[in-house]
Amino acid sequence: MSLRQKLLLMFSFTVALAVAAVGWTVSVRVRKVFERLDQEQTQVFVSQFRREFQHRAEDVTAALDRMAASDRMTRIAFDLSQGGDAAQYLTEAGTLAQEYRLDFLEIIGPNGEIVSSAQWPARFGYRESAIAAAGRPPFLKQENLPDGTSETGLFAVRAVREAGAGSAAANSGVFVVGGTKLDQEFLADLPVPAGTEVYIYRNAGSAFDVRSLTGAGGIVADAAKYEILIDRARSTGNDASGPVYLTSRREDSVNATAIPLKAEDGSVMAVLVIANSRRGMVEVQQHIRAIAYGVAGGGILFAIAASLWIAARISRPVERLAQAAAEVAEGRWDTQVEVQAHDEVGALAESFNRMTSQLVEQRERLVQSERVAAWRELARRLAHELKNPLFPLQLTVENMVRARQFAPEQFDEVFQESTETLKAEIANLKAIIGRFSDFSKMPKPQEVEIDAREVIRRVLALYEPVLKERDHPIALREEIDREPLTISGDADLLHRALSNLVLNAIDAMPEGGTLNVSALRRDSMVRIRISDTGKGLTPEECGRLFTPYYTTKEYGTGLGLAIVQSVVADHGGTISVESMPGAGATFVIDLPGIDHPDKDAFSTGADAERNHEQ
Repeated sequence: MSLRQKLLLMFSFTVALAVAAVGWTVSVRVRKVFERLDQEQTQVFVSQFRREFQHRAEDVTAALDRMAASDRMTRIAFDLSQGGDAAQYLTEAGTLAQEYRLDFLEIIGPNGEIVSSAQWPARFGYRESAIAAAGRPPFLKQENLPDGTSETGLFAVRAVREAGAGSAAANSGVFVVGGTKLDQEFLADLPVPAGTEVYIYRNAGSAFDVRSLTGAGGIVADAAKYEILIDRARSTGNDASGPVYLTSRREDSVNATAIPLKAEDGSVMAVLVIANSRRGMVEVQQHIRAIAYGVAGGGILFAIAASLWIAARISRPVERLAQAAAEVAEGRWDTQVEVQAHDEVGALAESFNRMTSQLVEQRERLVQSERVAAWRELARRLAHELKNPLFPLQLTVENMVRARQFAPEQFDEVFQESTETLKAEIANLKAIIGRFSDFSKMPKPQEVEIDAREVIRRVLALYEPVLKERDHPIALREEIDREPLTISGDADLLHRALSNLVLNAIDAMPEGGTLNVSALRRDSMVRIRISDTGKGLTPEECGRLFTPYYTTKEYGTGLGLAIVQSVVADHGGTISVESMPGAGATFVIDLPGIDHPDKDAFSTGADAERNHEQ
């Protein structure tokens, strides 16, 4: 394929992709804006629903309070408490329900049995457990009806007080249980905005029943479409939302939110469904898509003309530059391009040639400088580390040579001491060489899920006896999260790194002090802090502390903290130091944690609350 064809395809594809990207971005933005508006509208309506719900609850409470305090109810309570015949009040609940405009009403006698029921007169003599909620705020309750159906209602319970001659009012043991339905009349009273439909699903059984979904106009024709959202809200007790496609046309779809309405015990009594039409959003997206198609067509025609002109003017120089750049990328930094033109393309070719020449020169100088610097630093550190044990070795050998002139007994004694010294210094040499060898071949972590708290506790258990047995004891203070600090890492390497930091902290407190160790979760990270109360570090020392071969100790290779930094970096974390002279030093390690998020629930029942402890 020629460059001209490639340019044509590239420009056409770029224009089409750019238009598609802009169209998609705008469409997504429009969808998000509409979704945000839907959410805001849903929240506003939920607030209105709660106000109406609270208003209905106050009406029910006020009606029952007036009823319980009425002379009529007081006389009934007095008669029943004195053992009067309850049968004469069999129809009393129906009359009172009409008078106080209640859908449900039951009068409960002192023995806890129903004396009169407005909604089911045949329940005379049955026990009513709802009286346990006497005096509490209104609550949701499923009420069974004589025809085998049930209704969801907002109920309250009030005790009726009696008054005897010359005595103060007292609790008669008689209760009234009343409420109103949550039905289509309740929905019809709500101020529903245009484009929004509101339904209530009565949670009467375990299986979804389309007849249980009611709107302001009665039974919902497309009730089955909402089954998934409603079942999710019923089973989890949390809000469930998502698009619902009522027909095959996207314009007829809605953004629906199912909100569970709960009883006092947390059980879902009903589900409030708010459906916002997506017609406006779909129409705007279709309009954007039509504009994008037109712009893309015009852009492709322009791209064809532009690609033909550009290809004829700069195709060959660009091809040569592309080939030369590929050669440079493969490592042939001395590649040169033949310059024939004297325009911008020719200037570009000349700049390319100068660049490759400078790259070659700078690369050679850089490689040589780094190689010399590395060998010098290594030689300096090795010379410094090896000088310390070599000097005692030299003195020991010289003493052994002079001891040859002593008597055999004295020579044996000197020889014995000298051999012990030689062994110790040779072991020191081996340790120095071993540390340099360990740094050069640091293993990669074998990562598995581990609890960082266990690694820290193993390290502290190892060094805690040392802290107490010193001439100047060191106090240990721990602050470790109660919850697991799960990370992906190598327990052995982390143990080695943390041990190094603890040893450094101990060495920084020769006169005793306090070792503080903490491990806490910070957002998605696990933060480990190890601090001492030693003399601290200067800003310059803090800046060079993790540099290989740099040490602030009289004896040390300067590799310990470099190894710690390497281990932390291999685990995807960071390490830093916080210190001031005279104020001790704190090493802070941040490691990526593995989260297990919890989901919070949203409840719309009366006085529903939920406390979640992090």
